[in-house]
Amino acid sequence: MDYQSLLNHNIKRVKPSGIRKFFDIAEQMRGIISLGVGEPDFQTPWHIRQAGIRSLELGKTRYTSNWGMLELREQIADWCLRKTGLSYRPEDQVLVTVGGSEGIDMCVRAVVNPGDEVLIPEPCFVSYTPIVTMSGGVPVPIPTVAENEFRLTAQELQSRITGRTKLLILPYPNNPTGAVMRKEHLEEIARVLRGTDILVLSDEIYGELTYGDRPHCSIAALDGMYERTVVVNGFSKSYSMTGWRLGFAYGPGELIEPMTKLHQYAVMCTPTTAQYAAIDALKNGDEDIQKMRGEYDMRRRLIVNGVRELGLPCFEPQGAFYIFPDIRPSGLSSEEFCERLLYSQKVAVVPGTAFGDSGEGFVRISYSYSLAHINEALKRIGAFLAEL
Repeated sequence: MDYQSLLNHNIKRVKPSGIRKFFDIAEQMRGIISLGVGEPDFQTPWHIRQAGIRSLELGKTRYTSNWGMLELREQIADWCLRKTGLSYRPEDQVLVTVGGSEGIDMCVRAVVNPGDEVLIPEPCFVSYTPIVTMSGGVPVPIPTVAENEFRLTAQELQSRITGRTKLLILPYPNNPTGAVMRKEHLEEIARVLRGTDILVLSDEIYGELTYGDRPHCSIAALDGMYERTVVVNGFSKSYSMTGWRLGFAYGPGELIEPMTKLHQYAVMCTPTTAQYAAIDALKNGDEDIQKMRGEYDMRRRLIVNGVRELGLPCFEPQGAFYIFPDIRPSGLSSEEFCERLLYSQKVAVVPGTAFGDSGEGFVRISYSYSLAHINEALKRIGAFLAEL
């Protein structure tokens, strides 16, 4: 049987993740130091785990509403009001999803028709382009550069807009670069979008991991943006709850409702145990976030200075837990650098090209690891560069 002839054409067009190749190799090697996985090394705080355990002890294991438990949606709405000043109705403007990734998928599929163009600043999270492609849309990459701190500019955005533009994905704080968009930068983007019918998907999964004195700003809080923006967030990064697989989306009810329709047919509802844990996270987890953010900030400064001392230029990230150093001084491509580093010094990092063509010449290094882990990796990377 010719299976290739039977497959969905859009699925066939999607390339495998550029990250997996190096992880698959690393899994077969001993003594590996990995700086590749975008996952907190902290355990989920005990009080959050305890809330999940307690729900199991009480036998709370039944299906919930497709939208998610109302108590959780109320907590999300309260959290959003507290953090951003934005008010959303928990009844029909908040959806609980299977991680932030499902929220992204549901939003794209709910609004994108075949042939619609979706603007995607790159480098970016590996899922955006495949999701758009599998939905029948046309991904339109907008390369960003280190010289501009990997921010999307109004001029770059304006130059990519056509009569077929349906959606802008705004991925800040950014994976893989760690770039952020401050309020003044978002205002420039908002000025371009006001008066159009272009929607915004704002991926704010790293919003709580923003460093410095200025907190994260959501584009939905700017004039004219509330009614066109769906915000996706979750518990994985800020509360160290990756394996609980819980996220959320909020926005205009006219957009959240069709997302919920897709969600109810695809997955029914999110895990009940995780929802009970998430309620406790939102009620009692602010101090946990503050502690973890402080630790990440210390690691951030250590690893940025470390790679610079090794001779690799590195933009200083202001969000998430990644750096995106420039490896062009090595004379190697991103893939060559990562492969040779892996075999020579057993250090796993991710080629920048996994996050779009504009990532060539860079690698992503995660600092969601212990200081000892980071210091050992820097020592090995230094030995590798000395070999070159």
